[in-house]
Amino acid sequence: MNLGPIESLGYFVPELILGGSVIALILADLFVTRKDLLGLGALAAVALSLVAVVMTLPDAANAYLFNRMIVHDPFAVFFKVVFSLATFASIWMSLDSREVRTVSQGEYYALILASALGMYFMATATNLLMAYLALEFVSITSYVLTGTLRHNRRASEASLKYLIYGGVASGTMIYGMSWIFGLTGTMDYAGINAGLAAAEGGSLALFIAVLLTLAGFGYKVAAVPFHMWAPDVYTGAPIPVTAFLSVGSKAAGFALLLRFFYPGLSTLGADGQWAPLGGVQWPQIVLLLSMVSMTVGNLAALQQDNIKRLLAYSSIAHAGYMLMGLAVLSDEGLRSILFYVVVYYLMNIGAFAIVMLVANATGREDFEGFRGLAWRGGAIPAVAMAIFLFSLAGIPPMAGFIGKFYLFAAVIRAEYYVLALVGGLNSVVSLYYYARIVRAMFLDQPTGNEPPVEMDWSMGGLVAALTLATVVFGLYWIPVINLADRSARFLIE
Repeated sequence: MNLGPIESLGYFVPELILGGSVIALILADLFVTRKDLLGLGALAAVALSLVAVVMTLPDAANAYLFNRMIVHDPFAVFFKVVFSLATFASIWMSLDSREVRTVSQGEYYALILASALGMYFMATATNLLMAYLALEFVSITSYVLTGTLRHNRRASEASLKYLIYGGVASGTMIYGMSWIFGLTGTMDYAGINAGLAAAEGGSLALFIAVLLTLAGFGYKVAAVPFHMWAPDVYTGAPIPVTAFLSVGSKAAGFALLLRFFYPGLSTLGADGQWAPLGGVQWPQIVLLLSMVSMTVGNLAALQQDNIKRLLAYSSIAHAGYMLMGLAVLSDEGLRSILFYVVVYYLMNIGAFAIVMLVANATGREDFEGFRGLAWRGGAIPAVAMAIFLFSLAGIPPMAGFIGKFYLFAAVIRAEYYVLALVGGLNSVVSLYYYARIVRAMFLDQPTGNEPPVEMDWSMGGLVAALTLATVVFGLYWIPVINLADRSARFLIE
């Protein structure tokens, strides 16, 4: 079903809520004296948008919207929910962040909502032009959010590096997209699929186009060798922004990546198996990126003393894990990525929430700030942090273990044994640097000069919810995997 502009508005309510809220926040900032109300307004806007997204779940009518520029299907709805939850948690953290209190509140929250709106478009784009515009929209707002702390040299440097790397990656990607348009004569994913299916044999031009486009997507998900921006940006940005980028931006990158490579450059055979079109074996390229990303990310994390920078390299490694699901090019691999996106949201947002609590109390983001955390009033945050870190490492019975189990199961079922071996070895390596933080919190004795770490009811509620979900989904994950299975469906016609 292909809907025009007017008919499409019925499916466009979540985007309208976010767009209207951005304008409302900017205007309210001119008149509201209590700036904390702007954050609560942004929180309410995201919650309302999430409700509007969830209300579309029972709707079985999948459709192309605005003359095939975007789409409404289970895959899009799944990622909209993830983006809404990531934005909600980031705004919640921002309300308690000492860093965020020093910035212009209206602009800050408007930028977060605008970035979330761009992520919605990244998940729903079915056209090369729309995909590029959505990615650029998210990128530009991310550059500004990274440099929100205007008088912080580290933040300014991170924002500038992000802008430079992002500009190069975007230029490379759109150049590759222009080649695909030249080869197929269309920017619509379905048209690209049909054009490649009609082509005979392999094509060097198509190989170059895919490689260039993959560079842009690789930048967005922070995969090696397009990862150089991540450590500096994660370190320099305010902690809530870092959490938002590490989960929301990465999930948006994977949403764009999966929709482009599955229904765009692959075909679903009668046997239910996907196969690449055009004679270009791009899954082999993704396989290589996966192995290099997880290896470089984990090895680099071993050397870090700043927790935010350590989690940045950890994020690069986890991009490598998720790319394993794409490399096998199967429904099982797709389902495993969607499941992992959910559990990664829980454990990574949770870890950054604890980092923010420590930074608020001590002004430090390194191992020294975590030394003896469990013995200086931070026993509950220390236990929660340990749960998040062990989940990131893939230790049972945490949700991260189940996420990696499904990823490795898909890889082994596809008989990619070398990839599974590399992934397993990297999981073992990652346990070392995660355990370093746990050791600092529980086994290292405080010097006595560190201030106590306190957690108010607001942050306590967020941390409790994330911790509980991380443990519960490690023990009973059937609802999440069923949701991922139902959401691994594209509208293809």
